[in-house]
Amino acid sequence: MQQTQTMSLDEKLDISRRAFELLEVGDREGYSRLIRSAPMPPYLAKVAKEKIGVDFLIDGGWNLSEAEAEFGSDWLSK
Repeated sequence: MQQTQTMSLDEKLDISRRAFELLEVGDREGYSRLIRSAPMPPYLAKVAKEKIGVDFLIDGGWNLSEAEAEFGSDWLSK
């Protein structure tokens, strides 16, 4: 079984800060890539799956590590 390393709140805030700095200078691609590298909170991932669909999460390249840790590695296919 693969062990999931949890990202600290400070690490998540640092990613957000750096992403918004990219957005401020007009780098929307860099912003999007960086913001998706932070784990999506499980409750948001669950709502996105139900309301927007699995493809949105998979194709979007979202970091779903916290949702997988909470719901199990097969949660997207359930």
